Amino acid sequence: MNLIYEFMSSVLPFSWADYKFMINAFVAVLLIAPLMGVLGTMAVNNKMAFFSDALGHSAFTGIALGVLLGIKNETISLIAFGVFLALIITRVKNKGRASSDTVISVFSSTSIALGLLVLSYGGGFSKYSAYLVGDILSVTGNEILCLLITFVVVIIIWCFIYNKLLVISVNRELAASRGIKTTVYENIFVIVVAVVVMMSIKWVGILLINSLLILPAAAARNIAKNSRQYLSFSVLISVACGIAGLFTSFYCDTSAGATIVTISAIVFFATYVFRKNK
Repeated sequence: MNLIYEFMSSVLPFSWADYKFMINAFVAVLLIAPLMGVLGTMAVNNKMAFFSDALGHSAFTGIALGVLLGIKNETISLIAFGVFLALIITRVKNKGRASSDTVISVFSSTSIALGLLVLSYGGGFSKYSAYLVGDILSVTGNEILCLLITFVVVIIIWCFIYNKLLVISVNRELAASRGIKTTVYENIFVIVVAVVVMMSIKWVGILLINSLLILPAAAARNIAKNSRQYLSFSVLISVACGIAGLFTSFYCDTSAGATIVTISAIVFFATYVFRKNK
């Protein structure tokens, strides 16, 4: 990381480049934003906005389990519970008779209630309240390394499953008739979403993680003419809004996560008006 610090400080003629925490946050945005842009396209296609929101709300239960089990690294318990919940929701949604939004709402409300119940015992919730809004300026060099590994792995997986997920999102029965194992690929997708969401919550925040995943993809869908443009625009919008939000928050002294999401929302409404007028 020292090489990165020296390189950016010498190349970038901006005041923020003099601060290591800003460089860490900048690199983190360059890793998190593309993943959100990529995964968001399929989440929007499959009407899974509530699903990602449920994963975000379940973060408190993941943290609570880590506390009860004595796991010092909260990220481990977050990811483990997130993957477990994602698979359970997917299974119940596919096998049960209840509608998808009902199933997701039940698991979301239950998980957040259990998490708050455990963490609030003895008045100790205050030290976990930072997870609500997140703080990307707190990301460390070791965490960036973990994000980089996650980024590479997710992109590799995406290259193998994207076309099949696209067919499934268009018509599940058609995909099955072509020999695509729909359940397998859906499970892979929700696991990847769970891992990325849970890893990002510490820096983005429980209240904002769903917006960061959905808004860029929704904006891209307003202006894209085909699936290739849809994916490309989603990534570009996510990265652009991430960088713009980070710099705006630095100079305006506002919350980075909230600023990024606000700019993403502005872009979404702009693309919506553009599409409507066109």
